[in-house]
Amino acid sequence: MQIKRFIFVIGFSLSAWGLEARLPDIDAKGVQRKLNEIMEVHASYKNYDQELVKRALNNYVELLDASKTYFIKSDIEYWTEPNDEVLEAVLTGYKHADYEAFAAIHDTMVRAIQRRRDIEAAIKDEDLPTKVDRKEFKDLEWVESEEALKDRIRKVKALQKEVADKLSEELRDKAAQRIAKYRKKYEEEVLNSKPDEKRRYIYSNVLKATASAFDSHTSYFTPDEAKQFLIGVQQRLFGIGAQLRDDINGLTVVKIVEGGPAERGGKLKNKDRIIAVDGEPIVGMDISDAVEMIRGKEGTIVNLTVIRKGETPTEGEERAPEKKLEVTIERGEVVVKEARYETSVEPFADGVIAYLRLHTFYQDPEDSSASDLHKELERLKKEYRVKGVVLDLRSNSGGMLSQAVAVAGLFITKGVVVSIKDETDKVQHLRDIDGKVTWDGPLVVMVNRASASASEIVAQALQDYGRAIIVGDEYSYGKGSFQTFTLNGSQEAAVNPEGEYKVTRGRYYTVSGKTPQKVGVAADIVIPSALAKLDLGEQHLKYPLEPDTIDPNFDDKLLDIPLMQRGRVSQLYRFDLQQRLDTYKRHLARLSENSKLRIENNKNFQAFLEEIDKEDDEDGDVNEKFGQNDLQLTEAYNVLKDLIVLMN
Repeated sequence: MQIKRFIFVIGFSLSAWGLEARLPDIDAKGVQRKLNEIMEVHASYKNYDQELVKRALNNYVELLDASKTYFIKSDIEYWTEPNDEVLEAVLTGYKHADYEAFAAIHDTMVRAIQRRRDIEAAIKDEDLPTKVDRKEFKDLEWVESEEALKDRIRKVKALQKEVADKLSEELRDKAAQRIAKYRKKYEEEVLNSKPDEKRRYIYSNVLKATASAFDSHTSYFTPDEAKQFLIGVQQRLFGIGAQLRDDINGLTVVKIVEGGPAERGGKLKNKDRIIAVDGEPIVGMDISDAVEMIRGKEGTIVNLTVIRKGETPTEGEERAPEKKLEVTIERGEVVVKEARYETSVEPFADGVIAYLRLHTFYQDPEDSSASDLHKELERLKKEYRVKGVVLDLRSNSGGMLSQAVAVAGLFITKGVVVSIKDETDKVQHLRDIDGKVTWDGPLVVMVNRASASASEIVAQALQDYGRAIIVGDEYSYGKGSFQTFTLNGSQEAAVNPEGEYKVTRGRYYTVSGKTPQKVGVAADIVIPSALAKLDLGEQHLKYPLEPDTIDPNFDDKLLDIPLMQRGRVSQLYRFDLQQRLDTYKRHLARLSENSKLRIENNKNFQAFLEEIDKEDDEDGDVNEKFGQNDLQLTEAYNVLKDLIVLMN
């Protein structure tokens, strides 16, 4: 199995339910075999225990009723709050390929579907509530009674009606039919009484529920889901180039991919809510099916009906009403290859501060992130008197591990940058070995809550060596684990009819022996961004892998190199290793105090902080109000300017 980078461009759900053809061709022994394969290579779990079983039971219940509009708490608390006796019984079942406990939950869902149908019939002609706040549907708990369930269903229908009312009368009827059709389709899949298909459906869910119980990145995919997953691995598809979030009242545009059809057309905006595709309402539709409607042949046209929020009000004014728009986009190939980097200069004293922003860690036959940054730094040093460098890794979600090593190597002489510990506890060190430093002067690295994986490796390694001051959000994302996928990512790869899986194999560590897993990279100087208050990061995922430590490797003794080769390698490598520096440490207290004072006295920054504290600003209006003035970057420049002065 090979380590791959996983990016999902059109935010479709891989837990979507499918038709008979999508079910894996698997039996109980096959389920047991697949789970044993996962456990054999997993970073932490090597045996079933009560905690894993408890997680799997809860996952299974939520897989069946993700919207929490079927079960009542009393229906399922036997499994969601199991006692030791129940857990031991299910644990024994796993060991003997007996999944009857999950079949019992399935049967409970069958009864819940009938109750839901009775409720739907009872409220069919009732008036629906008005002004339902969709935030009520965030972090839902199971309802306590049938009356509470009825109330929740009425609110869901009210939100769906609110969207449908924005459509024409013909489309409104179509939307209602579509919602009913998709609910019925899902229910009939659960209710399927054909013994073989019912078993495979249950086994598929057992695999999904148990795989995702190992940790937040381990997943099982049915054959069709595996094919969809490969689209993300290959990073190529034909569509509009947008990341979408499945909301209860449509698909919300989270991000427009740079260079994609949506950006080229310039008509679609972040936060637009798509409610129809080519005149077909998608509210109530499975997101994977909605995405398939948006995709299509290159050069063809897709028409999107979107709801756009009104203009952001100034103080004392009401927000303008939402408006419905028709947006036409020509489909094209979307390659997830954003503007890879950008550079600029900020005048300072008798020179400049060089600004380098890296969006991803990439490498292809022509270019790489490290070679491009090296060229830019050399150019800037030639053209200007560079006094300091800001390396901006905000919202950089990672990329190639080898490039993380090479980018860090631009700022250090030689040494370990990142270590990998796999499921066998074997540690492998990845080193920068060329001994060349492109920039050895004052350096500030910027991170935010969305800086993850390779960007965290670079930031933490440079922090470990004392080569950089880390500024930004209090901590970064916290993705310090790596996964492998059972397919190699080629288009010709044959998908296993039993399904495929992705499994967490181990953790990354930097030279200090610390991993960013779950905890992220801690900023030396906190300068909040618009993401600072969001529940974003590994620690907010369902079952994050816990962090641990390995021995520091500043004095790299090459212990991962075979003994017979170690002497020769040592002669070529073990000189001019990067030393741990305290150059910046002595100035941190003053730099931090200055930054804190500037932020406190900056009215615009204070207004920004008040805005991100508002609980109702989850759609990111704060970016519209302050986005043209990158307050975080401005303060990062100020920190670096202070550092340059103090060092001189």
